[in-house]
Amino acid sequence: MTSSPETSAAKSADPVDSLVLHATDNHVAWITLNRPEALNAITPDQRERLIQHLSHASCDPGVRAVVITATGRGFCAGADLRGGPPTGGPQAGERVAGEQVAGDQVAGERVAGDVARMIRLGAQRLIGAVLDCEKPVIAAVNGTAAGLGAHLALACDLVLAADSAKFIEVFVRRGLVPDGGGAYLLPRLIGPQRAKELMFFGDALTAADAARLGLVNRVVPADDLEKTARDWAERLATGPTRALALTKQLVNASLDTDRTTAFAAEAAAQEINMTTTDANEGVAAFTERRTSHYRGR
Repeated sequence: MTSSPETSAAKSADPVDSLVLHATDNHVAWITLNRPEALNAITPDQRERLIQHLSHASCDPGVRAVVITATGRGFCAGADLRGGPPTGGPQAGERVAGEQVAGDQVAGERVAGDVARMIRLGAQRLIGAVLDCEKPVIAAVNGTAAGLGAHLALACDLVLAADSAKFIEVFVRRGLVPDGGGAYLLPRLIGPQRAKELMFFGDALTAADAARLGLVNRVVPADDLEKTARDWAERLATGPTRALALTKQLVNASLDTDRTTAFAAEAAAQEINMTTTDANEGVAAFTERRTSHYRGR
């Protein structure tokens, strides 16, 4: 897939900015993984930049939708802890534990709790940043999404996939337990039996099969992926932004709560939303029999 809208990130003094491209176009924030030679495996620095961009999207009124995509033939091959020492981020010391898990040669000794801490502060924070982003997030999966890369895509609110894309729960192939929220996300999307099948065997799932199972919203020809993502994102960006954020929160929480709690949350969300300009506009447009014009406020 080609890169998203032109960005000045590549000109930044920070080399990480060239590996995670970022641009806002028509109120859509495009976040593009840009390590095609590594199938866009994510380093700790890249992960921190992704989290930062998602956090900024939540609080930026100029952003009303987000697209996460990648360059080259891979969407994301998972976590890459072999890309050299990190230059920033709050957990610079986590690499020792991470590289030992990956089976790399590492100097030093692992301290009890390192692995759990690495997962909690690393992969889980990234997936949480997607789930908690207050703007709708679309994954435009241009190629293979494996391990954490698959979970990054599946945590998004909507998933578009090129017909050449594949999804792989690769952890079992390396003798590892799934991380990055995989055992939380997959059963909620496709049920426990299907989730176990994918995680127990680690077989590659084609885009068509992923759509059949309900992991993907739509499969499109690779050449149409960016255009489709743009069309969907710009449609979302003209919608009632706060209502979409509250709807996202309700749906994400629904499988973890009982009916009484869910109904109370729904009523509270409606109460909050009715204070917004967009809700008033929507009601007025309906009564006046005209098209709504939402401002994201």
